[in-house]
Amino acid sequence: MREPAARDGQGRPLCPYCLVSDPVNLEECIRCQRRRQVSTRTSQGPVCATCNPRDIQTCSSCGRTAPCTVSKITGQPRCGACARSWAQCSKCGQLAPARAGTRDAPLCGDCAVPSPDFFKSCPACGSTGRLIAGACRRCHLRQRLGELLADATGNVRPELQALHQTLAAASRPATVLTWLSSSTSQAMLTELAAGLRPLTHAALDDLPAGKPLTHLRSVLVATGALPARDEHFIQLERWTTQTVAGRADPQEKEILHRYAAWHVLRRLRHRTRGTHATHNQAGVARRNITAAVTFLNWLTARDLTLAACPQGGLDQWMADASTSQRGPTGHFIRWAKNQKLTNLDFPAARWAGPTRVIDTEGRWAQARQLLRDDTLKPEDRVAGLLVLLYAQQPATISRLTVGHVQPSGHEVTLRLGREPVVLPEPLAGLVLHLVATRKGHATTGDQGTSPWLLPGGRPGQPISAYQLNQRLHRIGIRPGPARSTALFQLATELPAAILARMLGIHIDVAVAWQRASAGDWMTYAADVSRRQED
Repeated sequence: MREPAARDGQGRPLCPYCLVSDPVNLEECIRCQRRRQVSTRTSQGPVCATCNPRDIQTCSSCGRTAPCTVSKITGQPRCGACARSWAQCSKCGQLAPARAGTRDAPLCGDCAVPSPDFFKSCPACGSTGRLIAGACRRCHLRQRLGELLADATGNVRPELQALHQTLAAASRPATVLTWLSSSTSQAMLTELAAGLRPLTHAALDDLPAGKPLTHLRSVLVATGALPARDEHFIQLERWTTQTVAGRADPQEKEILHRYAAWHVLRRLRHRTRGTHATHNQAGVARRNITAAVTFLNWLTARDLTLAACPQGGLDQWMADASTSQRGPTGHFIRWAKNQKLTNLDFPAARWAGPTRVIDTEGRWAQARQLLRDDTLKPEDRVAGLLVLLYAQQPATISRLTVGHVQPSGHEVTLRLGREPVVLPEPLAGLVLHLVATRKGHATTGDQGTSPWLLPGGRPGQPISAYQLNQRLHRIGIRPGPARSTALFQLATELPAAILARMLGIHIDVAVAWQRASAGDWMTYAADVSRRQED
């Protein structure tokens, strides 16, 4: 329900949006000759929004030369990025839309207005601010939620009460309104509110997969309307079932089912041990199953079977295959031979050490920059230092929670493996600052109680390993080579057993890096034993 802007021929009310978008009210643009909504009128005639670009000016907030609009508060030009930005007000300290000021000293709307009576008060809640159709955005949000989540009696179902309250109290009501304006979100919420679809994961699985459904599910989980589940593993199982069912040959279908369900998925389930699988773990499992499918297709195209394929045929495939194909396919063939399904030999390649240049000086130069450069974001500095100093992968860093940080007395420890690592200053101060100020990009459904050290864009979820990797690249850190350099140097300074316990890596990995770095710790256990005897 909105304030009517006009009435149609039958006297029915029309809201402002329906009034301007009604085909009867569209006019032909004098520049593109298309019938569009009128953005502005010139002396020659109407102009649509596409043909009415913003003026190129110098933004008063960031100083960039870009398309700008004139602020109604200050009368100064501001670019689109600054107009949409949120920041902590330099005057009152609250997190709000940056309406004026600069990037270093932003001002919220209340602190930027020239006089207290610049904005009108909302007649419904009394809050001061910009009004749209006679009400503030939060009142519009509450009204819209009532329309979508209430049943025929006007009441919200008990299981949706938490969702209703969380969305109504969101710090950015305009963002929630934009999400609710999506036709897909409206349809799904209306079905849940009316009881046409049960509020369960299984019922949501019947809907078409896509970003709107993924975001809605994460919002429902974050607000407690749905229990949490391992989404990556569930999606992998569903994809595996479809992939196996797509095989026409019954024998190949049986082989692929045994490999995918009883080997790949079982190993992943055992490795996670009750925790949720990461995107990378699910991706590796999917890659191994896809490699098996590709090799079976190669055999079928040559009228061969896995049992009847000669070694020469495999050698021919290996000669034509890329390096990225050989590894996953080798896993499948070695499993098949172990299961006595083939006589093919596919030896495993032994890791011979790092192939990239070990740039120790560059590692320390980047670490010094991250420790001293206050212009970088704290989350980027902490993530980069964990890669450079402690050889952590972006996927591992993204899964760190506040519980992994343990301040005690004058020390701050971080649990990366079984044994916590004592963080030196100023890294310890950076980590504590990050714990106190962390905030993800999630707005819709976010209750501000995320346990993740680096919250992500969906409520209740951490930042993805891909996004963290991209952020590190933007500040000049390449996680792969940087981690290899850190592991190489740490392996020369610490025994493999201590390295594995402190960094959370497998003991075999630690031993391999120790051998590659020529770290001589063969007599370490004997030295410790003699010290204890003395």
